[in-house]
Amino acid sequence: MLPVDRQLSIVIVSWNVRELLRECLRSIVQTQGDLTVEVIVVDSASTDGSAAMVVAEFPQVTLIASDENVGFPRGNNMGIAKAHGRYILLLNPDTVLHENALVHMVDYLENHLDVGVVGAQLLNEDGSVQSSRRRFPTLTTAFFESTWLQSKAPQRILDRYYALDMADDQTADVDWVMGACLMTRQEIAHTVGGLDEGYFMYSEELDWCRRIKMAGWRVVYLPTAQITHYQGKSSEQVVAQRHIYFNRAKLRYFRKYHGRAPALILRLFLLLNYLAQMVLEAGKGVVGHKRPLRWQRVHAYWLVIRSGLRPAGY
Repeated sequence: MLPVDRQLSIVIVSWNVRELLRECLRSIVQTQGDLTVEVIVVDSASTDGSAAMVVAEFPQVTLIASDENVGFPRGNNMGIAKAHGRYILLLNPDTVLHENALVHMVDYLENHLDVGVVGAQLLNEDGSVQSSRRRFPTLTTAFFESTWLQSKAPQRILDRYYALDMADDQTADVDWVMGACLMTRQEIAHTVGGLDEGYFMYSEELDWCRRIKMAGWRVVYLPTAQITHYQGKSSEQVVAQRHIYFNRAKLRYFRKYHGRAPALILRLFLLLNYLAQMVLEAGKGVVGHKRPLRWQRVHAYWLVIRSGLRPAGY
């Protein structure tokens, strides 16, 4: 464990989003106030000049330049290992901090010693509120989330899972918060451990919050800390792979916390879900409806099916 000589360490894992990363880093400089802050950027083998931009324009930033795309959990763990702050903020590069967001989060942790994680309120570009806090998933919600069944789901189930029954402007204890802006304590990173590197992206913050809560800490959604989140700008670059990462992560989580049988049932359902979607898209392509788009989706869904969606480590 490195000596703690700063209030806050901000860890940003970035992949091919140079312009967004620049805007994010500028927002940190503009909003950090009197906090003593260090920023650590982990560049996952970007090819767009992100690393060079950081060196040239933000010499105060610690840059860890990886020669491979290491994924979100491993990248954050690399940054955490270099952190000197009492508190650690995991921050996506496609975010812009609003005034006093960092101060509000640090102050909350300073004044609530039983809180292990604070999550900010995420906003869309138009200022509307993004869903950024959740309850822990169940097998039922896993069948609905991001499948063709989602539109058929009872609203009460969706409201509960997505915490839509909570007021957006109310500070509240939650099960987990999105990793786009998640602040924790240095001591937690070393006692509970870092993010599970068996995930590549998706569900790693869910897993981490669950472990932190199991260790007796609270997880809190703090709407007075606001950031704009340009959602999914890194992950949207690889469509089929995004589906694979998302579902493998979901399956890893269920295998880890719910057991082998539920994970196997869910895996078979997800593969059948993609098969059904592939057949539907192929049918639309045959009749000539937006043919290039349909065949692109058929190819993507086939790649997902061919992957088998077997989670890493199981």
